[in-house]
Amino acid sequence: MMIIIRMAHATLFPLALIASILSTRHDLAASDPRHPAVDRGERVMRIFWQDKSTDTLRWGEVFKGSQWLITASPVKGFPALDTERQDLVQMEQSEGKLVVGVRDDDSGKFQSGWIAVDMGVTATSHGNHFDWKYDQSPSIVVSQLDTEQGNPAHVYLYDGFIYLANDARNGFTQLDPTRISNGAVAPFGTFFSGGSGHITLAAVKNQVGYSTWIDAEGSSKGRVDVVNLTSEERTTPAYSFQLPSGVIHGATTNSDKVFFAPSDGVCWVNADLSVSGATEAASVQHISLGIDQESEKPLRTGAFVNHRNWVLFTTGKGEHSTLCLLNAALKTPEVIRVPINVADGLTLVTPEVVLAAGGKRYAFLFQDRKEGDIQELLTIVDLDPDGDRNFGDASVVKTIPVGASLVDGHSGHHGIAFDSEGRYACITNPGDGTIWLLTLKDLNVKFKSLVGGIPTAITGIGAAPHRH
Repeated sequence: MMIIIRMAHATLFPLALIASILSTRHDLAASDPRHPAVDRGERVMRIFWQDKSTDTLRWGEVFKGSQWLITASPVKGFPALDTERQDLVQMEQSEGKLVVGVRDDDSGKFQSGWIAVDMGVTATSHGNHFDWKYDQSPSIVVSQLDTEQGNPAHVYLYDGFIYLANDARNGFTQLDPTRISNGAVAPFGTFFSGGSGHITLAAVKNQVGYSTWIDAEGSSKGRVDVVNLTSEERTTPAYSFQLPSGVIHGATTNSDKVFFAPSDGVCWVNADLSVSGATEAASVQHISLGIDQESEKPLRTGAFVNHRNWVLFTTGKGEHSTLCLLNAALKTPEVIRVPINVADGLTLVTPEVVLAAGGKRYAFLFQDRKEGDIQELLTIVDLDPDGDRNFGDASVVKTIPVGASLVDGHSGHHGIAFDSEGRYACITNPGDGTIWLLTLKDLNVKFKSLVGGIPTAITGIGAAPHRH
């Protein structure tokens, strides 16, 4: 067996080597149903995670038997990437397909694009619940890697469709997951021009897209291109407008509004579903998040997440770190703030939200290491303590220590994934090669599995069987 050690992680060599060996032994036992030492028990979910050490996609399943078990295997046939020149970026799932973005170090001129995976899990509706069938092992459906894909960094899911921001092509690709199959004929997806640089994107009801420019100065500062997604004209945006500040680094949509994250606060517009270009459709509203007391610059955010009619994001640092909530259904949304106690050296990441099987709604926020040697944490916020669907009373319910991250630029952060029915969560710890299992009933860690490598972004599908 050949072992490749990257010098950037030389300090992790002993742990990484041990993790690799132990993970291999664990996987052999877990993947062989004849192995007498493994009592698999009941399957509760399937998970997929990115391994930064090899730039590959791995998968496993969580079993609840006499002991908890998490299996770990590579996705068969996943393309071999150049670990020095290529990186896996964001990924999203829809209709049983998982789309993973690939970015290179030369603006897409080396090889970039996306890979679609059939997750091998299907759901059958039984009225008030689904029965989940784990029909087959995951398989590669499409590998679209070449010099024409525009070096995507962001992958989005809107209304069942998956969108890739093709930065170097100044546009984005719309993918219908129901049409991604082995029998499909290339080119896959529909490309639209709009946006430039490090593009962020919001698509409303698959009718209109809002694609951003990253410019900080000049005539394109704060520019947003509005694209008609139902038109045959795809080479030119329908129209454009500008936000009061630039460096737009996030976009989303909720309740027929579109939200942006420029360098100053949050901006929003009413969605122009008819793509009329009327002045009132692009009347930009600004929400101030305050001023950073040290830099004296406006506070901002970088990314959003949605839950029902609420938009969630983080801002601030240190003792001024905050989870922010916007009720997008209101005519004029206002910020609800939930202070998060963050020690110096740690920084909040974008929250992930789940509706737990018991009806509770939680936001999970990792406090990842920015500098120094300090314990990293996971803060859990109860979004609706009194159950009235108004998040105005959201509050921190628990903070727990987690394993180490291995942050390097935009990668190496902790990740979290949930089963499809809100009973379990799996979190990745990139710095120690582990995946932990939490139960959403009591928010306690039940099991820690050494899977090896550098597990980062993770997603889940499926659930435990129902008793009929």
